[in-house]
Amino acid sequence: MEQREIMQRGVGILTEALEMRRQLRENPDADVTGSGAVAKLLEEMLPHIQLPADASAREVADIITEKLGPAIVQITSALTFAFVQLAEVHDEGRTDVSSADVLRSISLHYETDAER
Repeated sequence: MEQREIMQRGVGILTEALEMRRQLRENPDADVTGSGAVAKLLEEMLPHIQLPADASAREVADIITEKLGPAIVQITSALTFAFVQLAEVHDEGRTDVSSADVLRSISLHYETDAER
């Protein structure tokens, strides 16, 4: 999966969380359920790992780190980037831009980037 798609899906996850939080603020008793986007992203990105039956605990840890590490770094990088963008707007005290606006801007940036 390309970094562009990971970024857009990460923004989608954050946007969904933002909307769920808004719904709960408006109606604390609401039954708000996510789409499963996080689970789907992890399912698509994380490789299936086969471990040798005789592997030691250390070998298992090394295999898992080697296989999962790159995907975890990509996902974490995308979410971290979005968080930093949101934090910068917040820290600047900007009231003319909402969190949803920031997330939309990030998504559009990566969509436009893909068209180049």
